[in-house]
Amino acid sequence: MEIRSLDHVNLYTPDPDGLAAWYVEVLGLAIGWRPPFGIGGHWIYAGDRPIIHLVEVAEAPRNIEPGIEHFALSATGLPELQSRLDARGIAYSIDPVVGLDVVQVNLRDPQGNHIHVDFDLAEVGRARG
Repeated sequence: MEIRSLDHVNLYTPDPDGLAAWYVEVLGLAIGWRPPFGIGGHWIYAGDRPIIHLVEVAEAPRNIEPGIEHFALSATGLPELQSRLDARGIAYSIDPVVGLDVVQVNLRDPQGNHIHVDFDLAEVGRARG
């Protein structure tokens, strides 16, 4: 057996439509097909892969220990992401990873989930900030 990659992240939310819209509008992902599970939610796609599964719950989940501190996405187009974040007033930081040719854009979704979007370090020269 060999684990080759992370398949998806599952997030509970009382507002699957609103959270799905945020991932579409801010990160440029897409809402796609989801099996009829009998509970509300959405699958959010990057290309042809459903990488974020949103599951409707009655109330906002509270952070519990142990928990997932963040999830990360790999991307291209750092200047475009910065423009989207700036236009919406979303706080973020751009943080190079020492020893890797990677820069992380750290941000939080509307529920407070920590996300970092990873870009090749070469994209920093094309970005603001």
